[in-house]
Amino acid sequence: MQAFMDFMTIFTQPQLLLLVGLGTFAGVYVGAIPGLSVTMAVSILISFTFAWDVLPALSLMIGIYMGGVYGGSRTAILLNIPGAPSAIATALDGYPMAQRGEAGTAIGVTTVMSFLGGFIGIAVLALAAPFVSDFALSFQPRDYMLLAVLGILLVGSLSQGSLVKGIFAGALGIAIGAVGRDPLTFSERFTFDLTIMQSGISFIAVMIGMFGVSEALAQLHHVDKEAVRQKIDRIVPSWATVKKHLPLSLQTSTIGVVIGALPGTGGDIAALMAYDHAKRVTKNPERPFGDGAIEGLVAPETANNAAVGGAFIPMMTLGIPGDAVTAIMIGALFIHGLNPGPMLMVEQPNMFWFIVGALVTANFFMLLFGLTGIRLFTKIVEMPRSVLIPMIMLLSIVGAYAVNNSITDVYWMLAFGLFGYFMRHYGYPLGPVILGVILSRLLDDNWRRAIISEREDLGAFFMGIFTSPLSLVLFLAVIFIFVSQTPAWAWFKGRVFGRRAA
Repeated sequence: MQAFMDFMTIFTQPQLLLLVGLGTFAGVYVGAIPGLSVTMAVSILISFTFAWDVLPALSLMIGIYMGGVYGGSRTAILLNIPGAPSAIATALDGYPMAQRGEAGTAIGVTTVMSFLGGFIGIAVLALAAPFVSDFALSFQPRDYMLLAVLGILLVGSLSQGSLVKGIFAGALGIAIGAVGRDPLTFSERFTFDLTIMQSGISFIAVMIGMFGVSEALAQLHHVDKEAVRQKIDRIVPSWATVKKHLPLSLQTSTIGVVIGALPGTGGDIAALMAYDHAKRVTKNPERPFGDGAIEGLVAPETANNAAVGGAFIPMMTLGIPGDAVTAIMIGALFIHGLNPGPMLMVEQPNMFWFIVGALVTANFFMLLFGLTGIRLFTKIVEMPRSVLIPMIMLLSIVGAYAVNNSITDVYWMLAFGLFGYFMRHYGYPLGPVILGVILSRLLDDNWRRAIISEREDLGAFFMGIFTSPLSLVLFLAVIFIFVSQTPAWAWFKGRVFGRRAA
């Protein structure tokens, strides 16, 4: 009964309800602007809310977090510029839908599915947090390394054409992510003795350049082409559509919760893995993936929003942040005299149930704000290209500069935009490059930790894979995914399963 009263605190105090709503509204629009990340917004809020009570401060932060994760899908669909890394997979099918005049449908589907994924993540947080946190804690450095390798093999899903080109693009992303100072030895890597490269290359600058600037350059070939008129007959997807994709959304939400609960991962990896899962389990999509498949929106959007609830699980039960935003929230709790972790659950369980209630409230506000203003938003796509192209460039420059307030990031963004344009021209996919940059640090750090823990003995390292059930499952998954993307597997599958069908 007391837990229910703590859960209802947010609904009984209008001030807290207003702050959650305000935060969610701001988060949706901050998340939609490339370069203005949720992490940045929440970190700035700490200085503003330092003198506040803990409940109002958390209400505002949670609202921005929930709204910001969803908001990245807006520009991904309308302009092919993901507002956040977790919306990269959304752009693969959302933008082709907008090009056909179906931007309203795409935004409606992403909003409803984001709400569903967010609700599932919160439900798991409320009902199964200790179990999931114990599972997340069982991950060793070699398991994180295998998880990163598994993610890199997703290039087969992100490369619509040649697998070889996809692997090349992913490897290029890993190399870009390795530029700078080695985190362990502090020696220089791929810097060519240039000072500007010692601090590394911002993956946000790479992402905005690859997607935003390259899109603007590609649009120059069609500057005289008439803009596509958007059909806004129906925004909220029908119950039949939701019911049809409910099994997939439950599966990908589970992926989102589990990946979100792993410290140092987050919604971007969860969304890409969910997209890969959707491609594998969807037998007959209405449209091919990469050409406007609804499943290509359902999977990443349910996963990245379910990862929000997942990220709170290790934070609340172990005091370990699930991602960058929850790391900042742990700092906020310390500032307000609280100690997140197991003792918080024992000494102040009211805080746990308040956070669950705030997440539920923010999720409903996200649904409300996500389904409003769509007609106005879709006008962006209907602008003449002579106006749209400069706007894309302006957004890209502002977004790249806003990350570190550095003009160097703008130069990198422009360079990668030009490079991305030529990659598009020659049929190389851009998604794997960004995926490689994101996973580079996860792969590098955990390979180091794993091999150091085995005293640099490769034999012991591989033996550890076969003696740990979790490592063995991940290793077999890596082998299966690699084999399943080869021409030999396609031939074998056609011979065996084709013969059975006959």
